[in-house]
Amino acid sequence: MVFDLKAIKKAVEQVSEEKGIDSAKVIEAIEGSIAAAYKKEYEKKGELIKAKFDIKTGELKFWQAKIVVDESTVRMPDPEEEAGELDQVAHSSENSEKLIDDGEEKLPRYNPSRHILIEEAVNENSDIAIGEEILYPLESTEEFGRIAAQAAKQVILQRLREAERDSVLGEFKNKEGEIISGLVQRIERGNVYIDLGRATGIMFSNEAIPGEHYKIGERLKFYIVKVADDTRMASIILSRSHPQFVSRLFELEIPEITDKTIEIKGVAREAGSRTKIAVVSNMEGVDPVGSCVGQRGTRVMAVSNELGQEKIDIIEWSEDPARFIASSLSPATVNEVEILPDNEARIFVDNDQLSLAIGRGGQNVRLAARLTGWKIDVRSNEEPEEELVEEDEESTDLPEEEKVVEESTDSKETVVEEEKLEE
Repeated sequence: MVFDLKAIKKAVEQVSEEKGIDSAKVIEAIEGSIAAAYKKEYEKKGELIKAKFDIKTGELKFWQAKIVVDESTVRMPDPEEEAGELDQVAHSSENSEKLIDDGEEKLPRYNPSRHILIEEAVNENSDIAIGEEILYPLESTEEFGRIAAQAAKQVILQRLREAERDSVLGEFKNKEGEIISGLVQRIERGNVYIDLGRATGIMFSNEAIPGEHYKIGERLKFYIVKVADDTRMASIILSRSHPQFVSRLFELEIPEITDKTIEIKGVAREAGSRTKIAVVSNMEGVDPVGSCVGQRGTRVMAVSNELGQEKIDIIEWSEDPARFIASSLSPATVNEVEILPDNEARIFVDNDQLSLAIGRGGQNVRLAARLTGWKIDVRSNEEPEEELVEEDEESTDLPEEEKVVEESTDSKETVVEEEKLEE
């Protein structure tokens, strides 16, 4: 079988363009595979074979490489080791134990097919140093056996997979924490695989919005949680339930956030149900809440629609803990906030506001506690001594990834809550 060098040249250009891999990486993979094929075909066992493929001329050359060593970098042959296999094993064991006792690493054994002593190497090149290679030309050939050619093909495929993985990793690694659009490719055991173009991302079942159903071919937005370097491919972990997903969606919809006129101070979210987001204006005269809601609620509704009609409350952040806590309980109207020691707050509301302040299943006060970082006790003005709802520590101890907020050292605000969409 003959390697068609012209075909290889075309393949390099095609793979480089389609996979987005540097052509030098593709050529490197081909050279490695051809060297492996040469070694297999001509039984160059133990030798270091290198190949050089000139993409312009199609010329193919081979060399045997020898590494320059001395007695400090390799173990020299011992006559006792060569006396017999048993003696060799015994001697190796003793030597190994000695090296372990000394806390040293076992050096590679000197192999004349791979190594050349520095004393010999300087005769060929006076400037050579230990660790460098000396190349000895081998007979060039383009003909290889079927098995050798198949081996070369396998090495090429493996190297290209590695190169593609590194390329994808480099492209998406810098996109962690950003939003990306993709097509639903398939669903397996609750995990959703997303076609991102050059790569496939995965959204695990716990990263999906509860109750949301996905269709094959549907285009959606996702939050890139992490890009992990797997042994075979770059794993791109996606999410639609992450609190920061809401923040990024607001950044896409609201120019004032992008240009830093408005700042998101925090987000508290129970995906698929309700989100509270706290915002503050960095420019006098700009209404942060109104800017996020948009004219007739168009901006906030665009975000809500992307999240499957998830309710979103937008509130104005404040450095004053009492004011911020009162706002965080929106849409309820708070009459009084009593600040207590140990980051606790007691809230007093009218009877007709109790259900709003607490929320279904305690959701409203729970999100408010997450948003502000305060332990909140809601009480009625009519019966102030009766404890109705008290957020325990367990409800505010969220997983680290849900504590999405730039925490203030003064008021310890961590995440943002909701605000009336009507506003």
